[in-house]
Amino acid sequence: DAYKSILESFIHAGAMNEVKVEIVNVHSEYINHENVSEKLEGLDGLLVAPGFGLRGIEGKIIAVKYAREKALPFFGICLGMQMAVIEFGRNVLGLKDAHSTEMNANTPHPVINMMEEQKKIKMMGGTMRLGAYPCDIQSNTLAYEIYGCNKITERHRHRFEFNNEYLADFENAGMVASGKNEETGLVEIIELPSHPFFIGVQYHPELKSTVEKPAPLFVHFIAAAKKYNEAKSSLATSVIKK
Repeated sequence: DAYKSILESFIHAGAMNEVKVEIVNVHSEYINHENVSEKLEGLDGLLVAPGFGLRGIEGKIIAVKYAREKALPFFGICLGMQMAVIEFGRNVLGLKDAHSTEMNANTPHPVINMMEEQKKIKMMGGTMRLGAYPCDIQSNTLAYEIYGCNKITERHRHRFEFNNEYLADFENAGMVASGKNEETGLVEIIELPSHPFFIGVQYHPELKSTVEKPAPLFVHFIAAAKKYNEAKSSLATSVIKK
């Protein structure tokens, strides 16, 4: 039930792409370096979903690495975006033990950190960044292609964020912060231009998706997965003919 909005969004996006989306649930706590290919090689796209806590975190990071290196369409939501940042920090920037302070308060490289306004709050009840917030999208990016405009509003539910102290290093290495909150500078969207489809968002696009107006991110993600599937089928056919 926690992912019902995501599952519904895939139905909406599938209808827009004239395909039926088959969901394969992979529990990240059972993913490791030895079996990741076995777990993921049959997929046409990888979504790393939102969540909290330490369970399955390393499996998520390994799965993101697989998608990045194998050119598998990738979409990360909230925690999923944060896992993409951590994976890139560790394996591209070489920041050993890069992590989120949510899972490791003593990490030497807190590429994901608690929002500044939350650090002084002791009672954590309803203190998350909740509700709709604006996001400015950079032109000539995948995010702009998806939304078709420079300003959007999406719903949030989180306490931790991309640590902007590392932003220059990430962008110099090829990860683009294509969407930011104009007022706070909070990174809302990350993407890899060198990848066929690799995007992560800090917000929850699934919460606004409807049958009449599917969330653009899901529509484009499924379009990328469909293209990936067709390319695989074409390659298989050419191999058989040879």
